[in-house]
Amino acid sequence: MPRLTDARKELRRTQIAEAAVRCFSRNGLERTSIADIIAESGLSAGSIYAHYRNKADLVQAAAREMLTKRGGTIGEYAAADVPPDPDELLSRLIAAIDPTDARVGIQTWGEATTDPIIRDIVVDATDRMRAMLHDCITAWLIKVEHHEPPRAREHATPIAHRVMALYQAELLYTALHTPTEETPS
Repeated sequence: MPRLTDARKELRRTQIAEAAVRCFSRNGLERTSIADIIAESGLSAGSIYAHYRNKADLVQAAAREMLTKRGGTIGEYAAADVPPDPDELLSRLIAAIDPTDARVGIQTWGEATTDPIIRDIVVDATDRMRAMLHDCITAWLIKVEHHEPPRAREHATPIAHRVMALYQAELLYTALHTPTEETPS
């Protein structure tokens, strides 16, 4: 049997994670089984388990993927000659919310209240996103508002916290106000 290249392995991991996210969105985290993910991905159980040990690994991969998407976007904003102000930053983040990701995100938050492994994933992802927001807002304060860097970093902390909270509220709103995908009969 031919060995998979690193690029092919990563593509396969992404394929499995995307199938898991679709299942989590449609069925919920608790009601999604590995068998559901196998069926959704079209891969074998061996292929799934070759890339992920369990469902918690898949939840972590989904959280990482969402953070990577947001992180790339926020990093681009921070690096711009004129970074967006906090209101514009929030507007752009809200405009980019995917309803499927929002539903999975909210379900993951719920699971985090009872599952310490999921809690660690959620806390890490939330802290890292807040740090990225802080960096972007700091860049705006320095480049546009002409604050000195130490003052900008200090002033950015409560603003990043509020932007994060409002973004999370919009994730919840989107999750609650978009219909879920119908389960195939």
